[in-house]
Amino acid sequence: MRKTQSQKIALCGVLAALSVVVLLGGAALQIGTYAAPMLAAFLVVPVLEEYGTKYALLLYATVSLLALTLVPETELAWFYLLVVGHYPVLRRVLGRVRPAPLRMGLKLLFFNGAVVLLYTLLAALLGPVVWQELTADGTAVLGLLLAMGNLSFLLCDRALGAVTLYYRRVLRKKIRRFL
Repeated sequence: MRKTQSQKIALCGVLAALSVVVLLGGAALQIGTYAAPMLAAFLVVPVLEEYGTKYALLLYATVSLLALTLVPETELAWFYLLVVGHYPVLRRVLGRVRPAPLRMGLKLLFFNGAVVLLYTLLAALLGPVVWQELTADGTAVLGLLLAMGNLSFLLCDRALGAVTLYYRRVLRKKIRRFL
């Protein structure tokens, strides 16, 4: 079946709304600062698989703008914008890099660079209180937080691979008539 422009935009709109709801839920629960953006990024997968990079990036940009304007937790919205929102598209591009250790190194370099950029911007926007809060217990805690963030990112990367594979093998066949 031929996919019309309105079908593509409708799916992107529904998934954008659902992504914003996930981000708002993470902000409301006060425990989803990092988990909610990662879950919202998973919603880019169907658009990326069905309609390609252009529509996936359009979905990412839409959710990013809505998150910055609607989500009350600044750190959560910026984490989606700078770190994980566009990662499914980047993951597809990095999937072509060989050998695997180089690919993993590039993924970690991307994540760590994005996290440093995120907290540098937050410090610039919200003032030095951000750095004081992060370094109040010493730099060892900051290093531990970054290590735990890297572990979470690697787990998210594996989960994103599993979700993509599940979508391709199972969900695509079940929802094909709606797309």
